[in-house]
Amino acid sequence: MRIGIDVGGTNTDAVLMDGDRVLAEVKSPTSADVTTGILDGLRSLLTQSRIAAEAVETVMIGTTHFTNAVVEGRRLLEVASVRLGLPATRALPPMVDWPERLGDAVGRHVYLCHGGHEFDGREIAPLDADELKRVADEIAAKGLRAVAISSVFSPINDDLERRAEEIIRETVPDVAISRSAELGRMGLLERENATIMNASLAELAGQITEAFRAALRESGIDAPMYISQNDGTLMTVDQAERYPVSTFASGPTNSMRGAALLSGLQDCAVVDIGGTTSDVGMLVNGFPREAKSTIEVGGVRTNFRMPDVLPLGIGGGSHVRVGADPLVGPESVGYRLTHLGRVFGGDTLTATDIAVAGGRAEVGDARRVADVDPDLVRRALASIEDRIGEAVDRMKTASDAIPVVVVGGGSILLGDTLPGAARLVRPAHHSVANAIGAAIAQVGGEVDQMFSVGPQLSRDAALEQARELAAERAVAAGAVPDSVRIVDQEELALAYVPGNAIRIKVKAVGDLQLGRKTVATR
Repeated sequence: MRIGIDVGGTNTDAVLMDGDRVLAEVKSPTSADVTTGILDGLRSLLTQSRIAAEAVETVMIGTTHFTNAVVEGRRLLEVASVRLGLPATRALPPMVDWPERLGDAVGRHVYLCHGGHEFDGREIAPLDADELKRVADEIAAKGLRAVAISSVFSPINDDLERRAEEIIRETVPDVAISRSAELGRMGLLERENATIMNASLAELAGQITEAFRAALRESGIDAPMYISQNDGTLMTVDQAERYPVSTFASGPTNSMRGAALLSGLQDCAVVDIGGTTSDVGMLVNGFPREAKSTIEVGGVRTNFRMPDVLPLGIGGGSHVRVGADPLVGPESVGYRLTHLGRVFGGDTLTATDIAVAGGRAEVGDARRVADVDPDLVRRALASIEDRIGEAVDRMKTASDAIPVVVVGGGSILLGDTLPGAARLVRPAHHSVANAIGAAIAQVGGEVDQMFSVGPQLSRDAALEQARELAAERAVAAGAVPDSVRIVDQEELALAYVPGNAIRIKVKAVGDLQLGRKTVATR
């Protein structure tokens, strides 16, 4: 048995599952004290199911804490950004494209040092230990508590980043250090940005994970806890403390993984309608399709793995403006829906009120929206369907109609059909699909590396090396070896570098192993 929890901006959802069966589910408004909400959810699940706390094998949590901190520019550490690349890379220094507000929040402590590699692993310049010692002395003098180290082509060879960390720690041993090779992909600036973000979250990561541990202790549950990543897999709490940026966008990812389990569909579109927004994504082999371009977080370009999601400002709490063409959203009452919505006694006309007036939902007191113009209801609901249908159409890669799975508490906004959909699937437990996605998450391993193909290494051999390395990383992360499978593979020829180079990306996933027990999921 395992528990899945997803902490969203509007609601905190929790489920208790036995295998693929949902034994209990809880949905409650997210409170300012998020830890209290998690504790209440855990206690409610155990009470509903009458299951002893000792029977719970593991707890998986998805959180928006770290994304919100970056977007809001709050609770961030100032970071020393150390780049190894001289004499190259001088033209565009670290944080060159950061918004002023966020850049000021993490400080603009930039240090360019010698080092870096070419695409094939050859050094650009040797590491200068004395140069790095001077940087470390300045970091100590400024009292900085976080360092981001990035090096040119470190995903190919991270030796210089490792050595730089050792040198800096000799002077400032307690500083939190993030290395870009562990976080991002090819593309120096975007990988560097992700590393700086990660370093700035070091203190908050410790506080949040300790709060999660406290909630588990107070609930009486003595079981391992894992945190959801944004690729649909899990990481340990210790890993979450070290790599908090890996949780970015884990909410939509959990919803899509939950949709795959509940619907039984592995390849389809998923529409997750919450209280504030609707997220539209695509499932491929049961996992969210990954974004191929750079992703902006808080106005900063990054290149770590993120699901390809199209957000819309439509949710259950969206404002509805009366007029010739009713406008739904993007403004929303959010978690205040149960106080401000008309069916709950408030005076704000929301999308939920429209759904109740249109007979699509039985929520609150329907008599409070009996006076709403039926024509307004019809046009507002049609507008919601058309906009979501258009979003699905934009996410498709072919013109054929495809199944669409709708999940989330705001799914009451849609009827039984959707423009352009082969069929609309609203599975059981759809309102807590995000928590279910967290509960069924597996562990994974990934490779994103360039190979020089030639007489000594064939293309097939390079692909096999990448697959084996991805599988090894999945097992190292805690996957049962026999359960590991390759779920994504991509090959790209690189015409702009010397030699016959190809870039190979492979992702492997497997079932989580806990002691001698295996938490098997689809």
